[in-house]
Amino acid sequence: MVISGVAEILLGVALLTLWRFRAQVGMVTALFFVAIFPGNISQFQNGTDAFGLNTDEARAIRLFFQPVFVLWALWSTSAWRRS
Repeated sequence: MVISGVAEILLGVALLTLWRFRAQVGMVTALFFVAIFPGNISQFQNGTDAFGLNTDEARAIRLFFQPVFVLWALWSTSAWRRS
């Protein structure tokens, strides 16, 4: 969905520019990745093409990496230490 893409871009910009609030932005980013996970599962189950994910293999790879993105957002911003 276009809205989630815009949110991802805004979160990326925030991660790059809002250093003072990096832990908070990291937590919000991790929560965003958790929130969109059910939609990603649905796209895999229904075989929905979106954003270049036009094969079951590509959609499965994204599902595999989703928890990695959550952990990466928490680790790279030290948000996991502050919660």
